[in-house]
Parts: sequence; C-alpha cells; structure tokens
Amino acid sequence: MPALPLALVLASPALIERVATAQSQQAPRSGLSRQSFVAEAVNRAGPAVVTIDTERTVASSGGSGLPSRLMADPLFRQFFGFPQGQLPAQRKERGLGSGVIFQSDGLVLTNAHVVEKSDRVFVGLKDGRRVEAKVVGLDSLTDLALLRLLGAGPWPVATLGNSDALQVGDWAIAVGNPFGLDNTVTMGIISNLNRNVSKLGITDKRLDLIQTDAAINPGNSGGPLLNADGEVVGINTLVRSGPGAGLGFAIPINRARSIAKQLLATGTVSHPMIGVGLDELPDELGRTVRQGALVRSVMPGSPASQSGLRPGDVIVTAAGRPVAGPAQMISAVEANGVGKPMDLQVLRAGTTLQVQVVPTAIARSAQGR
Repeated sequence: MPALPLALVLASPALIERVATAQSQQAPRSGLSRQSFVAEAVNRAGPAVVTIDTERTVASSGGSGLPSRLMADPLFRQFFGFPQGQLPAQRKERGLGSGVIFQSDGLVLTNAHVVEKSDRVFVGLKDGRRVEAKVVGLDSLTDLALLRLLGAGPWPVATLGNSDALQVGDWAIAVGNPFGLDNTVTMGIISNLNRNVSKLGITDKRLDLIQTDAAINPGNSGGPLLNADGEVVGINTLVRSGPGAGLGFAIPINRARSIAKQLLATGTVSHPMIGVGLDELPDELGRTVRQGALVRSVMPGSPASQSGLRPGDVIVTAAGRPVAGPAQMISAVEANGVGKPMDLQVLRAGTTLQVQVVPTAIARSAQGR
C-alpha cells in the first residue's frame, strides 16, 4: 500500500470528511446543461402554435352504399328505381391541422389542404382560447393558406427566420398537434434542402421542400419547423412513411412569407408559366446531352409557342443557369416571375439556339373569403 501524504495522516477524521465534502460540492456534476436548447426554442415559439379545427358539409349516400355523385344524378336514380324526392343526406365532416401565428394582428399560416372547402374554421391556442378564423386566401400550388383570427387579441407571435440560411445538418424542431395531441414537439436535423415535390410523385404542386427526420404525423400539417433559436424556418406539409422511411417535409418560410404577402394583398397568388410539358432526357439522348429538360409538348398560344419552342427541344440553360431536369426548369420559371423576359439555351437536332420567353400567369390558383 502506497504511503499517504503526511498532512492527510496527521489530520483528524472529521477534517478529512469536511474536505472531501467541499471538494465534491465544488466539482461540476456534469459538463452538460440541464436546460435543453430545444426547450428554450419551444418556449419562444410554442405559445404561437395553434390547433386548427375545420367543419365542412358533405353529401352522403343516404345509406345506399353508393357514391353521393351517383345518388344526386336524377337519371341514375330513375334508372335504378330510387325515390325521386329523396335527396342524399348531408353530414358534417371535421378536419384537424396545425398553424402558427406570425403577426400580432392575428395572421396565421397553415397548409391549404387543412382548410380548403371548409365552412368554418376554429383556432385553439395554447392558453386555452378557442376563436373562429377567416380564410384570407389559399394557394393550392404551394399548399399554403393565410387565416385571420376573429378577435381582439392580444395574440402570441412566433419569429420568422431565414430559410435561405439553412444548412444540411442544422437542428430541426417540429411543433404541432399530431392526432389531436396538442403542442407535441419532435426533434431531428435538416436532412436535405430543395427537394422538389415531383421527386415524391406529386405533380400538382410547385414546391422545393426542406427535408427533415424530425417526426411529422397527421395533424402536424401547417405547424412550424423551428431552428435551434426558436425561429420558424418552415411550414410542415407532408410526411413519407413506411418501412425505413419516416421522412418529413416543410415549405421554406421565405417562400411562405412571399405567398402570404400576396394572399394578404390580393387574396390570390400569381404563378408564372411558359406552357410546356417537360420530361427527363431519355437514355438515347442522354448519351449525347449531359443534362437538360426535354420539351414533350407545347401549349398552343402559350409564351413557349410564341417564342418558337417545339416538342423535342432540350432546354439546357434558363436565365443563364444550367437546367439539370424538369424540376430545375420549373423552379427557374417560378424564380423569374410573370412578365419578365427569360433567356433559354435550347438544343434542337444538334444545333444550339437562343430563345427568349416571357412567362405569363397561371389561371387564378388561389381563393379567398
């Protein structure tokens, strides 16, 4: 047994105990803070996260088991002998989603699919208040809707961040009401950026999404995706589940902010189009052309038709930037805007052409109330 220091040998047992106790009190128990940054972020934004309940009236089949559209058709009813005076019954259908208050005058961002075709919308706050809301406008192409709370407030407000500053690997915190479970918080990271919805098999939207592994479930739709500072960097919109999946997607807040501004000003959103149907390069063409978007069809009378674009053309660059495929071309048109000329570099039968198109607005894609 090694020799003990002389000072320790001469000290009394009581003194030794007091020294040991003092040393244990001075030493930190852990190098980690007990206060999670997630808790702090949620404390900042959480009061502004709301539950959205919707009511809509739908026609039922009246117990016949047949679709309501068929039951409403008088010829169908006459042919199969259904009573002519008996119309399909109506029922109330309820929906559930999430949202976030982002202005002190009671403006709320959520998904369009949460509130579209609804008769009434009610918003529940974390402090227990439940108020009715008006749909200011919605845009189906970006799946965003703007609501206004019908009340005097005051309303809690979440701070909007800058989604352009996001990097893959940043913390991501999803807050919402999955399955009606209020103020549920999940955490993950930003898994990727600029995921085009066409890669997810969705063809009726115009979105480049934030991908996250933070759990997003039914009812989370319309709720905020937060960064580590508690700022809203995205609006949760969909999830891809299944074996080995569980990927969530959110609309970048910079895009949502722009859409909300248009909805507030006019109740509608202007989306540019040039009037072409696009496709990936076929294998035989890909051997000679590295990248681009193949023009499959051209709408008669469209900007593309007026500029001379033809089926079979390959768009290689748009506004001076390379076009890797159809998704990048759509994004380029969206970024260009309505009424502003856009230069295209096109390959046609081995010849490079310079074409200029002026995108026009798609027919009104938003509706307000």
